[in-house]
Amino acid sequence: MKSIFDTINAAEITERMAQLSEKSIPEWGTMQVSQMLAHCSAFHDIPLGNAFPPRGLLGRLIGRFAKPMFYNDKPLPHNMSTIPTIIIDDQRQFIEEKEKLEQQINIFQQGASEKFSRHPHPFFGKLTAEQWGKGIYKHLDHHLKQFGV
Repeated sequence: MKSIFDTINAAEITERMAQLSEKSIPEWGTMQVSQMLAHCSAFHDIPLGNAFPPRGLLGRLIGRFAKPMFYNDKPLPHNMSTIPTIIIDDQRQFIEEKEKLEQQINIFQQGASEKFSRHPHPFFGKLTAEQWGKGIYKHLDHHLKQFGV
């Protein structure tokens, strides 16, 4: 499984992001491309320690059993539910959101990956650095495929 902490994988994601434009249309779902970029950035704020969404009851009950779906090789299903605090439904600026996401990917490349494992996922709970790296890559891959790149 690929990881965002791997330089080659991060470069691949960045190259795919470069293929996006303000006019990119989703193959599924209702987000505009700028909203998708903002959603991914909002998700990254969790392992970066910039956001601390609360753990819901369902996550506390079954999150640890479902955890492997976050970092295994199986693609994420289309239109699956997401963390309520990272739903983006307002208008966003494409260039601004793309630059923010690129900066976050650079942060993942600069630091020791272990520092990102301190912040729990609001559904799956505590993750190792390796699990975060794989899950972040998988989430980005899912949304880039959503927009055909």
